[in-house]
Amino acid sequence: MTDIAARPEDDDRAILDQWYPVAFLASLTAGETRVRLLGHDLLVSGDGDGFAVRRADTAALLPARKAHACLWTTLGRPKGDVVEIAEAAEPDRRVVPCGAINVRTSGLRVVENFLDMAHFPFVHTNILGAEPITEVAPYRTEHRVDVDEIWATECRFEQPQAARSSVGGMTTDYAYRVAAPFLTLLYKSCPNDPTRPDVICLFVRPVDQERSVAYPVMFLIDETSSQAELAQFQQRIFVQDRIILENQRPARLPLSPKAEIPTRADSVSVAYRRWLKAAGVRYGAIG
Repeated sequence: MTDIAARPEDDDRAILDQWYPVAFLASLTAGETRVRLLGHDLLVSGDGDGFAVRRADTAALLPARKAHACLWTTLGRPKGDVVEIAEAAEPDRRVVPCGAINVRTSGLRVVENFLDMAHFPFVHTNILGAEPITEVAPYRTEHRVDVDEIWATECRFEQPQAARSSVGGMTTDYAYRVAAPFLTLLYKSCPNDPTRPDVICLFVRPVDQERSVAYPVMFLIDETSSQAELAQFQQRIFVQDRIILENQRPARLPLSPKAEIPTRADSVSVAYRRWLKAAGVRYGAIG
């Protein structure tokens, strides 16, 4: 396979050498669908059994993988396979694709917003937070060098409705995992099983530097809610986020430490930006 390298930004190895979702498997049809990834048009085809991803300009076949309810491809040469999620293999978990959501901003902004707990009481009022409890308690942030991932652990927040199945408020424990520049996961307290967390994934396809498509997928322990109810709960939260995201300026994520002033609650965001800058990420970023 020949790497795409037609423009200056196409030598951004930290971005090229990653896997990206291009469609939910359930949405694939026998015909071809045109999608855009990192500014390049691709043709996606399949019916759930056979599938293919090709470059629209040359018809060159690209690598493709089925994983986590999505079809994935790459424009480069990833070191490994699509991210591993151990919980996805647990047979009693519900796999809930929550619909592809277009967002007019950098995919890096989308990921960073997902990591932000401070906005819960103000944007997701009476769901993930509510006044007057607005403080983000101290938590741990680390770069796990062995796997090259950013983690935030020991996160806690008082939430009126932490999940679709929640009855009343609860103190929710969170752990965030950033496994790739455009891919993050949240492990949070499950109302139905105190020993295992629910897992909420956010897979982002950068359409171009200031447009993206988000693919939220959840792996839940919930025997009572319908599939539609579970998806709609998460969609409601994401639509609230989209309003904020599309009004942020600049649309690309600033990586310079002087560009925006962080607070203690932004520890994981600061770590994420430093990690991106150290990796040489430029696509969807400034500075």
